[in-house]
Parts: sequence; C-alpha cells; structure tokens
Amino acid sequence: MELPALAGFPIGMMRVFIMKRKARLLIADNLRIMADAYKYLLEPEFEIVSIVTDGRVLLDSVQEFAPDGVILEVFLPHLNCLDAAALIKSSPSSPKLIFVTANSDPQVAAKAFRRGASAYVLKQSGIEDFKNAIQSAMDGRSYLSTVLAHEAVEYLLYRGPQGEHEKAISPRRAKILQLLVEGNSMKRVAETLAISPGTVAFHKYNMMKELRIDSNAELLQYAIKNHMIS
Repeated sequence: MELPALAGFPIGMMRVFIMKRKARLLIADNLRIMADAYKYLLEPEFEIVSIVTDGRVLLDSVQEFAPDGVILEVFLPHLNCLDAAALIKSSPSSPKLIFVTANSDPQVAAKAFRRGASAYVLKQSGIEDFKNAIQSAMDGRSYLSTVLAHEAVEYLLYRGPQGEHEKAISPRRAKILQLLVEGNSMKRVAETLAISPGTVAFHKYNMMKELRIDSNAELLQYAIKNHMIS
C-alpha cells in the first residue's frame, strides 16, 4: 500500500530522500596513534567499525564486523598482513583491502596485489593520495600510490613475478613462525594457538625442511624478508 504522502511522487525524486549507506571500514595498524588519525580523517564520510593493532585480532574482527573495507599496515604483530590478506579475502564478506604502509619496496606492493589488495598507498603520501586510495578501492578500482607508481611499474615490467619462485609456507605455519621470531618460546606459541609444544616443534622442523633452511638465523632472515617482523 502506498503511503499517502508519497502517492504519485516521481520515483526519480524519491531517490533524493534515500540516504546512501556509509561504507564500513576496519582499521589495522601496529601504531594505535596512526589508526586513530585515520579514523579522524575518515569520519564522518565512512563508518569505522573497529581499530586493531594485532594480526590475529584482525582476522577475528573481520569475521565479527564483516566490513566493506580494511585499511591495513604490512607489518602487524602475531600475523603480518601479507599473510592475513588471502585469509581475509576468502572470508564471507571479502572486503576491499587498502594497504597504507611505510614500506616502499615495489616487490612488497606487488605481493600485496597478488594477495588481494585493491590499493597500496604510502604513509609518506599526502592526505589526498590516502583518501583517493580508499575511495578508488571502495568503488571497485585498483589504486597505487603516486609516490610508488613509477618504481612499481618498472619492477613489474622488468623484475616482476614471472621469474620469481617464492618460497612459501601455509598460513598456519606463518602464524607459528611469526610468533617464534617475535621471541616467544615454543610453549608460549603452543598456548597462544591452543596446540601442543610438540606440534609447534613439528611445524618448525617441516618449515625448515621445505624452505631448505638449516639454522634459526636463516629462519629469522626468511621471516624478515617476508615482513613477519619489523
């Protein structure tokens, strides 16, 4: 039944009165002060549903809040966002991923896009670049920071992934490795992930075997190269 006040009202004119829902964003940064600054810049244009500073909490929060987009730094404690990205994109909400980071390595930017990023912008950029990245991602377009664009294109054209054979480990083992290189004992890692210390040792041994790594020092180098520790 038509409402009396709207009876005969042109459909096109009625759309003016329908408010567009704000995009819902989740912010993940290892520095809370940075995350708070993002929130200040983005409200009230966007709805900020949560702020997190931990990689494992990020995954839980994506499941809880089902945001439209996630603003994330490459490095977060407990699980870096390059490893978290694929898991987030496979979640039911499959939010847009906007990397906002100080890491200007074009290889890292390429990895981020291969793992589901919609945008990659540097913290060294201005506010306009930051906002353009978010709006482009939410509109379904890809965005690369203007500061990084030239280097990234050169990397993708001449030193890109075609010739690369990345040594990779599973997301589960990535969690274990990151916790270990952050200084946690096997017992502490086991408690954090609700598994046994023997399971932690088993995964560590197999990681080293698959990666052809012979020492803890080499394992640490692998973690640093893959941005599991800052």
